[in-house]
Amino acid sequence: MSDGALLEVSELAVAFGDLRAVRGVSLTVEKGQTLAIVGESGSGKSITSLAVMGLLPAQAKVVGGGITLDGVSLLDLAPDELRRLRGEELAMIFQDPLSALNPSLTVGYQIAEMFRRRRGASRAAANERAVEAMAEVGIPDAAGRARSYPHEFSGGMRQRIMIAMALALEPRLLIADEPTTALDVTVQAQILRLLRERQRAGLAMIIISHDLGVVARTAQSVIVMYAGQAVESGTVAEVYDAPAHPYTLGLMAASPSARTSRRGIRPIDGNPPDQAALPTGCAFHPRCPFARERCRTETPPLRRLPSGRASACHFAEEVLAHDRTAGA
Repeated sequence: MSDGALLEVSELAVAFGDLRAVRGVSLTVEKGQTLAIVGESGSGKSITSLAVMGLLPAQAKVVGGGITLDGVSLLDLAPDELRRLRGEELAMIFQDPLSALNPSLTVGYQIAEMFRRRRGASRAAANERAVEAMAEVGIPDAAGRARSYPHEFSGGMRQRIMIAMALALEPRLLIADEPTTALDVTVQAQILRLLRERQRAGLAMIIISHDLGVVARTAQSVIVMYAGQAVESGTVAEVYDAPAHPYTLGLMAASPSARTSRRGIRPIDGNPPDQAALPTGCAFHPRCPFARERCRTETPPLRRLPSGRASACHFAEEVLAHDRTAGA
C-alpha cells in the first residue's frame, strides 16, 4: 500500500452476469483527502463505490481486482466482519436519502440505534448522542426534530440526517454518492461546508458527482469514468485546467460550472454506449472528435503522462495541445 493511503482499489472488475459494469478501475484515497469520481450516468461510478462498501446488488459480483482499507483486504472479509467495519471505519451517504431511511422509525431512533448497537450506550445516552449528531449537521431544534419521521423533513434536511448517520461513529472513510443532487444552492453550500470541515479533521472521502463545480470545491484529485473504465485521473487542478482525454474535454465543455468558456456550453455528441455491446477499440471513439482508425481497433491503456496524471487516449498529447490552443 502507498504511504499515506487509506483505501486502495486495484484493477477492480464488477459483473452482472456476462455484463462487465466496472472494468479494471484502480484508485487511491489518502488519509484526510477527497477523491472525486465523475462521469455520465451508467459509467460505473456508483457500482465502484458499492463494491467498496460491500453493498453490491445480489445479481452483481466482484470478478477481479482488490480492495484494501488500511492494509485489510475487504474482499476477503466474512459478511459479519464487513458489517462491523461499516459505520465504524467506512460509511456512505446514499443518493436518495428518503429510500435509505426507514420510513416507519423516527430519525432520532435510527441514529440512536447506531450508538446502542455499536457503542453499547444506554437508551438515554444514545438518544442524547443522536440529538448531538443532528445538531452538528445543522438541524434546527434537533431535540424536537429527533422525534420526526423521514417524510416530515425537506430534501435538504433528509440529506443532513443521512450525513449525521454516516458521520455518527466517526468513520475514517466516507463515500458520498451525489450528496447535493436536487438541492438548492444554499443548502448545497451548507452541506459541502460540513463535509470540508470533517475532511480538515482527518476524514478521507470519495465524492461521486455529475456536478463538476461541486468537485472543484471539495476534491483534491479526480477520476473520470466512461463505460466502466477510468479514462483520466490526476489532481483536480491539472485535469480541469488541461484535460488530456477527449471525454473529459467534452464534460468540461458541457458543464456550466466547471470552466469558463467564451464558446459557451457544448454538449457531447451521441449517447453513452450500451454496456452489453461496447464498441471495439476505445469505447468513446463513436463520440470522439479526435478518433482515428487506431481508436476503432485498439483499446488505449490508461498511461502516465509526463505531468504525472494518467489518460486512456492514444492521442492524449494532441488533446492537451488542442485544449491549450482553443483556450488561448
